[in-house]
Amino acid sequence: MIGYGAILVALAGLLMTLPHFISEPYRYDNTSPGDISLTIKDPRWVGAWWLGFLIAAGSVALAAIPYFFFPKEMPKEKHELQFRRKVLAVTDSPARKDKDSPSKQSPGESTKKQDGLVQIAPNLTVIQFIKVFPRVLLQTLRHPIFLLVVLSQVCLSSMAAGMATFLPKFLERQFSITASYANLLIGCLSFPSVIVGIVVGGVLVKRLHLGPVGCGALCLLGMLLCLFFSLPLFFIGCPSHQIAGITHQTSAQPGLELFPSCMEVCSCPSDGFNPVCDPSTRVEYITPCHAGCSSQVVQDALDKSQVFYTNCSCVAEGNPVMAGSCDSTCSHLVVPFLLLVSLGSALACLTHTPSFMLILRGVKKEDKTLAVGIQFMFLRILAWMPSPVIHGSAIDTTCVHWALSCGRRAVCRYYNNDLLRNRFIGLQFFFKTGSVICFALVLAILRQQDKEARTKESRSSPAVAQQLLVSGPGKKPEDSRV
Repeated sequence: MIGYGAILVALAGLLMTLPHFISEPYRYDNTSPGDISLTIKDPRWVGAWWLGFLIAAGSVALAAIPYFFFPKEMPKEKHELQFRRKVLAVTDSPARKDKDSPSKQSPGESTKKQDGLVQIAPNLTVIQFIKVFPRVLLQTLRHPIFLLVVLSQVCLSSMAAGMATFLPKFLERQFSITASYANLLIGCLSFPSVIVGIVVGGVLVKRLHLGPVGCGALCLLGMLLCLFFSLPLFFIGCPSHQIAGITHQTSAQPGLELFPSCMEVCSCPSDGFNPVCDPSTRVEYITPCHAGCSSQVVQDALDKSQVFYTNCSCVAEGNPVMAGSCDSTCSHLVVPFLLLVSLGSALACLTHTPSFMLILRGVKKEDKTLAVGIQFMFLRILAWMPSPVIHGSAIDTTCVHWALSCGRRAVCRYYNNDLLRNRFIGLQFFFKTGSVICFALVLAILRQQDKEARTKESRSSPAVAQQLLVSGPGKKPEDSRV
């Protein structure tokens, strides 16, 4: 089944590449004279977006081949399954039912029998499992530790889903870097830090021999440190570009204002997008037409050619403008920003192993399989599905210029960088805070349970000692149990 599942995943990856082969070629606007010469820094650059899905689908298909050579059933598991079926047949026999009727059975024995049925039923038929499923489900959902740990993992998964979906775009827009460079930095810094955090969390649990209280304390400490290192991210970023006709500032250069008189002759299309930059004032124009340019000059160099537009009536002092968006003056801040993000990711992933141990130790042995299934169901429904939608909606509210297609909003051309940073990092901070609150409640409940257990043990210890003194030397140890 694992092999067939991997093949289905590979087919899904191939289906995601179909739009590239069946759609029309990408059409650029014709707002600039001459042939369009694009570079990787141009915001209109599309690139081979489909190639990654194609390579990933091929890799998954190759990795699925060894699974088809596995046996259908492992020998040990086959014998265990036969034994459990025999046990269930004995417990369901009429003679056994008469012998173990409620009138002849103590409450403790009845509970043990139900637990045994719960333990062996998941490996049997669906009808037999349905008989015990409602009791196990309610028992699992009523467990406070289980619910709080799962809610904290939902918050962490929501943070991870938003980061994985929109972090490359955020870095590209915030620091004016290329999409390939943003993904390269994420692959070199963020993903290794996640692996390190998970491994370190498992090592700490094993080396320190952490119990439930220790695992809860480790989870809370990791999330508090992650929350602390997230605060500087609100202040690391670049200001918004100065866009003529879009960004308005009262005491700015004339290039930031609309120039209706100089653009009347040009009749510029409203849906065109071919950005040019005035290097002297660092003002960006949507198209050369919006800058009032009438001629084009191409300067050839050794590695690439640079396109300039001259005779621009709307540019201050008539300076020539160059093709492409203006470079940011703070692009170097992307590395410290991503280092802090990677450090926070490592600290958040430190909670992966201890939180999973809390779930396994917090529920009964026969309920662990169902508890893990409910956990991943909640993660998919409450985190991985709505989180990208929430992050995308928050990012769209920071757009200051939309491109129109058939009279409807198609893609955002320019964002307010300050709003973009505050809302994207603010959402991440919100989910981290929710995880901290859940882990704090988990730790408080675990400490209260540990305190009650110690109090009960201290009260029962004198009674046990007194019973041992009263019991004679000839009595067996079983006679002295309380």
